[in-house]
Amino acid sequence: MKNWKLNSWRKHPVKHIPEYPDKKELDQVLNKIKTFPPLVFAGETRHLKQQLADVVDGKAFLLQGGDCAESFAEFHPDNIRDTFKVILQMSLVLTYSASLPVVKLGRIAGQFSKPRSAPTEIQGDKELPSYLGDNINAIDFTEKSRKPDPKRLFKAYSQSASTLNILRAFSKGGFADLNKVHLWNLDYIKKSPQAKKFKELEDKIADALAFMEACGITSDFNNRLYTVNFWTSHEALLLPFEESMTRVDSTTGEYHDTSAHFVWIGDRTRQLDGGHVEFCRGIENPIGIKCGPTSKPDEIAKICEVINPKNEKGKITLISRFGHKNVEKFLPKLIRGIKKEGLNVVWSCDPMHGNTIKSTTGFKTRPFNDVVSEVKNVFAVHQAEGSYAGGLHVEMTGQDVTECTGGARKISDADLSSRYHTHCDPRLNSDQALELAFLISDEIKKNSSYSKNAIQAAS
Repeated sequence: MKNWKLNSWRKHPVKHIPEYPDKKELDQVLNKIKTFPPLVFAGETRHLKQQLADVVDGKAFLLQGGDCAESFAEFHPDNIRDTFKVILQMSLVLTYSASLPVVKLGRIAGQFSKPRSAPTEIQGDKELPSYLGDNINAIDFTEKSRKPDPKRLFKAYSQSASTLNILRAFSKGGFADLNKVHLWNLDYIKKSPQAKKFKELEDKIADALAFMEACGITSDFNNRLYTVNFWTSHEALLLPFEESMTRVDSTTGEYHDTSAHFVWIGDRTRQLDGGHVEFCRGIENPIGIKCGPTSKPDEIAKICEVINPKNEKGKITLISRFGHKNVEKFLPKLIRGIKKEGLNVVWSCDPMHGNTIKSTTGFKTRPFNDVVSEVKNVFAVHQAEGSYAGGLHVEMTGQDVTECTGGARKISDADLSSRYHTHCDPRLNSDQALELAFLISDEIKKNSSYSKNAIQAAS
């Protein structure tokens, strides 16, 4: 890594990193965190990269989901379990329908800070700094709460470690056993329009497992039926913290950001000469790059080349977030630009961020139909361009919230106030997330078949 050092990002311009009033205290906190155990390990990130390489080749599909921004207030083992359940449910629908393994990647165990569109917020006649995430400041609208506090990083690390501990227990301890699919159902989903469809799928899987058991293939002898690989991710926004969590792998001498298996660069921080690109080019983790309407194909291609000079499969995931009306305007040019340079990337669709609107009742929301529309438009464009739409990136929760309108339960603007719990952007509830998986599963199957035929024809 020519001219790269762990702190070389500090010589580059950076956006959306807060100014801490007490720099000495910040340095003390960061130096302490440097001595903490890693949250994830180099071997795990390498394994994830191998799975993402299969996505590049059209042999798997990436499902990335979780909170918009995790909060200290909502931290509870039941909430972690319920989000894990929904991701398992969604992946099961997609695996069965599309006949593809699903790489399961949570926006969890570290997704705290968020870039904001304005540095300050006004309520009444008072103006204060914006809320930037629980690892930086507090959501309460007071001068003291909105001041960046380095000590909040200790709590963020502790919560991330606890979350990872629970996730590892769930994914490896038998909870994810396919024979226990019925345990994945949330109480309120049992009363939802998706219950019948999921029950039918559950019965089909039970029949398949019974046949396999008759053939002597059970979870007692095959841990793939008993466990799942579940990976963690967050936006690599707060670079001082990411730097403090980056360690040298003793077996290879490579740098790995041990705060998560996968980190991404946001649409607001992907400047080619910026600190976020500079930091990410030196770590071995798989890297996501958010691509919005301001993305220029040649610039995105150059960022890919800077971060992944060896064009390694599984290293780069391009996460498009255009808004359902803008997909056909921007995505074809981006696909052609990446194809022209011969770059190996995972193409993932974020149908959330480009479809945020303000409801008639004043709440930020995302119409479910717009979310579905963006996903279907993305698949259609990829099919037309002969490329593989290999991923879905959604903000969702296992809680029964009312933050996005629409879906089978027909959440209206008037319903939003009843259970609007997000600290930042609106999330799909588990019913809507599962419905989305059912609605797009046929599209994934169609896109996968088309891509495989195109790859075979090209070879």
